[in-house]
Amino acid sequence: MRHTNLDLDVLRSFVTGMELGSFARAADHLGRSTSAISAQLKKLEDQAGTAVFRKAGRGLALTDAGETLLAYARRLLDLNDEAMSALGGGDVAGNIRFGVQEDLGETLLPEILGRFARAHPKTQIEARLSRNADLLRKLALAELDLAITWGDSTGATLTGVSGEYLTDVPMRWIGPADRLLLEDVVRKGEPVPLVMFEAPCLFRTAATEALDRASMPWRIAVTSSSLSGLWAAAAGGLGVTLRTEIGLPGHLATLDADNVLPGGLPSVPLLLHRTQAQQTSATDRLSEIMRESLRQPTLRKRAA
Repeated sequence: MRHTNLDLDVLRSFVTGMELGSFARAADHLGRSTSAISAQLKKLEDQAGTAVFRKAGRGLALTDAGETLLAYARRLLDLNDEAMSALGGGDVAGNIRFGVQEDLGETLLPEILGRFARAHPKTQIEARLSRNADLLRKLALAELDLAITWGDSTGATLTGVSGEYLTDVPMRWIGPADRLLLEDVVRKGEPVPLVMFEAPCLFRTAATEALDRASMPWRIAVTSSSLSGLWAAAAGGLGVTLRTEIGLPGHLATLDADNVLPGGLPSVPLLLHRTQAQQTSATDRLSEIMRESLRQPTLRKRAA
């Protein structure tokens, strides 16, 4: 059987153009002419043996086959880059102190640390799962080298720490899969029971402000200091919480589509913070892996 080998250089132009939203921008970014990029895209469709793009107004959109190819292209490029880093990264050594939100602990963190460890086995990583306030405090004290936090203007003003925007994640109302209890509470005009972190918490603030705007009474039913505590209380029917879908357990559900709770919720940015005094080749590579991982869909639910 004859196999077709996809051209990684062509795939990189394809992925770059989709991520930048323009193949003209991809040409500038990759140092190529637009005609060269166009030729590569034609070659890509020839190799794929099917249409990758379709007309969408004055521009182009991906076909179903194109969406499938884009997902595989990213994986192939990540694996290629990981292999090259491993071949040339034997001298990357030392320690990295890395902090991340609890929400990412069982989804994004294993992928990031696994990829980095395979490419740079001589580098030791100390990982800390915590809340924003604690991560930002440790960054300010130079007790962490890198951290991913929810968007917080405080991070931009930390002395000796740089902040980089990564992506936006929508906030969601979350509660038990059985919504009858919540519907009954709202119908009777009783205060909406909330399951929240201790203040200060940007999700807590967003939840109470959304309910206030909708003139819906609310009460703090459960306060927890851990994410697992929030999930347990919500699953037990003690109230609803406001988080993102990152790390959402399978026995809980988003409630936005029910139109029982107020919509128009904001998105929350994810930021990458780096202690400037500790910017090394190892932290550079770990930062790059974080960016690549966050290009993939992050709203992955855990099994029940």
